[in-house]
Amino acid sequence: MKNTTILGSFLMMLLVGCTSDDVNTDPHVAYSMSPEPLITYAEKELSDYMTTPSVNENNFRLIMQYWQETTYVSESNYNFTARNVSNTVWADNYVNVLNNLNKAKELIEQYQPVPSEVNTWPAKKKNQLAIIDILSVYTFQTLADTFGDIPYSQALNQAQFPLPVYDDDAKIYENLITRLKVDINNLEEGKGAFGNGDILYGGDIGKWKKFGNSLLLKLGITISDVNSTLAQSTINTAIANGLITDESQNGVFRYLPAMFNFNPLFEELIITGRNDFFGGKPFIDYLNAASDPRVAQYFQDVKGEYIGQTIGAGGNFSDFSAAGIFAYTPTTPGNLITYTEVAFYLAEAAARFGIGGNPETLYKNAVQISFKEWGLTSQEAQDYLVMNPYNAANWKKSIGEQAWVAMYNQPVVSWNFYRRLDYPALQAPSTAIANADGKVPVRLQYPGLEATTNGTNYAKASTAIGGDKLTTKVFWDIH
Repeated sequence: MKNTTILGSFLMMLLVGCTSDDVNTDPHVAYSMSPEPLITYAEKELSDYMTTPSVNENNFRLIMQYWQETTYVSESNYNFTARNVSNTVWADNYVNVLNNLNKAKELIEQYQPVPSEVNTWPAKKKNQLAIIDILSVYTFQTLADTFGDIPYSQALNQAQFPLPVYDDDAKIYENLITRLKVDINNLEEGKGAFGNGDILYGGDIGKWKKFGNSLLLKLGITISDVNSTLAQSTINTAIANGLITDESQNGVFRYLPAMFNFNPLFEELIITGRNDFFGGKPFIDYLNAASDPRVAQYFQDVKGEYIGQTIGAGGNFSDFSAAGIFAYTPTTPGNLITYTEVAFYLAEAAARFGIGGNPETLYKNAVQISFKEWGLTSQEAQDYLVMNPYNAANWKKSIGEQAWVAMYNQPVVSWNFYRRLDYPALQAPSTAIANADGKVPVRLQYPGLEATTNGTNYAKASTAIGGDKLTTKVFWDIH
């Protein structure tokens, strides 16, 4: 299967929005097929979730105050229950991604090689299973970071566990680190994998190793405040084994201009014809104050009328700044892990633990990589750094604010930086809903469907994490 025929594979699975509340079953997928279409589908669904600005799924551009809604401002004010957002997040990740990866795994394990494959199949099989598990680790981490305790050990076994228990998020992290190390070690170049069914890397095992190690770095960095020993050993292992070191190695899903295959930003902003978003005042004010040339890439025509607009109050779309051209381009890739993201993790590792080099040098390098990512010059980056230097006395502020700017098109990742480093110093709008308690959300509440269909385990998890609230912190967010 080639990238130009993604849709052909999707037709086999009937691309219909799943509404099931079951974390194990996608009723719209026919599983009597080869694993490649399932991998393609899972990769696309994962990328779609991380990328989409749909208020029904991913509101992190609003939480991070990159964007503001115009007419309908519920989500800018943190009302995520009216549209049952958490139900959709749950289904996106458990059903559309994890369950399809699990079905692909089952097909691979059941496959009987023909005589000509007997000698080569074991290594290829190991590569395929490792890639599936790396994507699963990525998805489970995203869920744990979003909700805290989640179904994990029993999540994908409906027959045995129709009502899965919720595992402790700290224990989940430990297990994810262990299994990811095994996955990376199982990858062997030159032995085959999924080929063009793998949209992220086309079966390039060398790049998958870099992706895996970069994900390992992310896991290690995330637990830095709560488990320093495991964090440092994980970070050192990831660096030693080889990270993403160039934009060409980015873990990105490459969208196409054809219907059903274009970037979900384009789908939400153009195909649905919804002018719902403009630039958030805190973010644009920060960019302007820092004389940041990326503002021209991030937004179209940043207008003076913007000054004074409050983040939760809405406004007239035509008076303010729409997202940049990238968001209106159908083929803009979807980001899972980028070189820019990895560069900021390295700066943080150096600042926290003295790992990997000089923090100031790595901070500058991360900013320069971000400028390059957005088509700006090295000289522009250097000029910017003169005006926005690294502050060793408050490295969390330096790295946190610059990661906020750089992760503009990776809002889920940006939210992690914000919660871990406590910068930028975002303020909730005065119009925010009462259960936000005047604060920017630090987690999503569990899906309403979980409370009704898996109520006993939902109640235990809610108690274990300290209450099912927007203000309840996940285990690694202790400051």
